[in-house]
Amino acid sequence: MSIKVNKISYGINNFSILKDISLEIRGGEILSVLGPNGSGKSTLMKVLAGDINPNSGSVVINGTNLNDIEISSLAMVRSMMSQAQNIVYDFDVREIVEMGWIESSVDQPNGHFENILTLISNECGIDHLLKRKYNSLSGGEQRMVHFARTLLQSNGLKENLQKYIFFDEPTANLDIKRELNILNLIRKKAKEGYGIFIVLHDLNLAYNFSDRIVLIKDGKISKMGDPNDVFDDEILSEIYEVPVYFDKDIGRIRYY
Repeated sequence: MSIKVNKISYGINNFSILKDISLEIRGGEILSVLGPNGSGKSTLMKVLAGDINPNSGSVVINGTNLNDIEISSLAMVRSMMSQAQNIVYDFDVREIVEMGWIESSVDQPNGHFENILTLISNECGIDHLLKRKYNSLSGGEQRMVHFARTLLQSNGLKENLQKYIFFDEPTANLDIKRELNILNLIRKKAKEGYGIFIVLHDLNLAYNFSDRIVLIKDGKISKMGDPNDVFDDEILSEIYEVPVYFDKDIGRIRYY
């Protein structure tokens, strides 16, 4: 089972944002999407998550068309971390993380919920923040809280179905330690069988943590495949409109 995207296009007021996109998200794999600002990466994620409907084409999740899946059922097979992290009301951090829990109640027998919350909070390094007010945190700390919320939801996804997690710029505003922690936890989820779809801006991170990479520019896929095949000096330079050099010996990108 997988998520199959077939020739989707999307636009607003005659302005085209996505153009004839086709790809597949497979279980146990990290698929990263790269491209300049405004290329359609976040819009593509919103289409895959069911937040917006494409003008044409289809998204099929585990054999069922996305349009035929109820919101409650969709929440059981995929979780999502978006770019936006602003919260109007001054919730405690614990309350924000709890919003990811999709089972019937946080009052679980045998401390089931508390055990999972404790595990994820420790893994994400936010256990000491749970009683803090969310709006008092730094941007990086807020990012980690939303990452933990996304992981909490993924723990409630149906066991008998292929499961997916979508991340939109999860490493934004993070220091090196937290950046690596997040990427290692994402890799761990992939090894557990989750299908991972992640939007990134850092080319070096994408190369070192992805199984496959999609390059998008102006709403169209320019290249898709294994990182070593996708990372070509000419293609990257064309997409980003600056000279980009890829050193395959050390697996590093240079653009200055």
